[in-house]
Order: sequence, then structure tokens, then C-alpha cells
Amino acid sequence: MTKLISYNVNGIRAALAKGFDQWLQQENPDIICLQEIKAQADQIPLDLFTEMGYACFLNPAQRKGYSGTAIFTKIKPDAVHYGLGIEKYDMEGRLIRADFGDKTLICSYFPSGTMGDVRQEFKMQYLDDFTRYIQELRRERPKLILCGDFNICHKPIDINFPKKHENMSGFLPEERAWFDDFVALGYVDTFREFCQDGERYSWWSYRSGARPRNLGWRIDYFLVTENLRPILHHADILDTIVHSDHCPVTLEIRITA
Repeated sequence: MTKLISYNVNGIRAALAKGFDQWLQQENPDIICLQEIKAQADQIPLDLFTEMGYACFLNPAQRKGYSGTAIFTKIKPDAVHYGLGIEKYDMEGRLIRADFGDKTLICSYFPSGTMGDVRQEFKMQYLDDFTRYIQELRRERPKLILCGDFNICHKPIDINFPKKHENMSGFLPEERAWFDDFVALGYVDTFREFCQDGERYSWWSYRSGARPRNLGWRIDYFLVTENLRPILHHADILDTIVHSDHCPVTLEIRITA
């Protein structure tokens, strides 16, 4: 069984200062997908990870200290691809893909719309373009595992006090409608396959003591194509792990035969 983790580290250097590498060594996933690494390759002590047995593939943003994605893997990928092929997203390092046999893993950091109308529009465009990219890829690579910080709570169960947040980016009706439509194309929210409990979140604001009070949002996901549902083993949220304003989410599934 292959153990995967997706984690928005909100700056890998900041996470390392909080013991991220020691935790990773102890947790020992086969593959970890990172979002918001906020660093170039030469700013990260990659030897910490290669010594643990990981091959490190990074897609940093052109702008330093911003965005970026990465895949660290102990399983050798057949191929790694960087970006969607759309410059305005690729310059922000929004997506990285790795192929393992007949399965493809996509790690994406979806834009946030909280900075105003311009970025909200950018986010909505990304959702549409991401859907097109994934559906085209699916014709060639029909077994997909998608993970990352989607910056959207799908359903009321995924957010604290949903009524209070109905007009906030991340829980807007049009964002949730996109999520409904995307899942309806044939994708499984793996966490909900194993857990229907409320108050299970993956992100908490740094404001107002949100994390100790568990005033969180579930915006980090592993989605898989329906054809992988039979080989799902487990999925979880590691909400006691604190190196970031997010926490890791996990998936256990057989990647290799």
C-alpha cells in the first residue's frame, strides 16, 4: 500500500523551522505533495529530503517567496510534468504532475480569491482551465489522483458556521457549484469515503485563536477518478500536526502493481 500526503506548508523554510523534516522522517510517507512552498530550489536544503530517500521535484513560482508546488517521492516516477501549459498559472507554480505506471498524480495549489475581485476572477478562471486540463489528460491517463489546497470548502459540513461564511471567498455559491460539477464528472472525495464526521478541517485562520477553537475550513483534498475507488484503502486529516496554518491530509492507495 502506498501512503501519500498532501500538505500546504505555507512556506517550506518556515515549516522546517518548526520541525517539518523530523515529522516527515517519522511519518515516512512514500510520496508527499507540497503546496505554497514559497521558495526556489536553491533556498531549500534538499539534502535533508534526499537523505531520507526522496527524489525532489519542484515547480516554484517565478516570484520569490510566493506560491509554488513540489512532489517528494520514494517511488521513482516514469515522468514529471510542470504546469498546465498556461503561462499566467505556470509562472505562479500552480501545478506539478507525476506519472507512476498507469496512474497519474496531480498536485495543485489553487488560487485564493480573498485579496479582492481581480484575484477572485483569476481563481474562477483557474477552476475552469483546471477542469479542461484534467479532462483532456484523463483521455490519455484515465487513472488520476488529484491533491492539493483547493481553497474551497465543498459542503456546509466542511466549514465552521457555514451561514456566516456564505459570502466569503472559499465558500461562495459559484465555487461550491464548480466543486459539485467537477465531482460529477466522475471523481471521489476520498476523505468522505471514510469519514462523514463534521468539524474535521485542514485550515485555520491565524486570527482570533481559530485553531484552538477548531474554527476551521476543509480546503485540502485528495480526489481520485471513480475507477480507483475499489483500491482506496484509507484517507484522513492529520489535524494535530502543526507546521503551518494548514495540516496534512493523507491517502492510502496502491500506486504500483
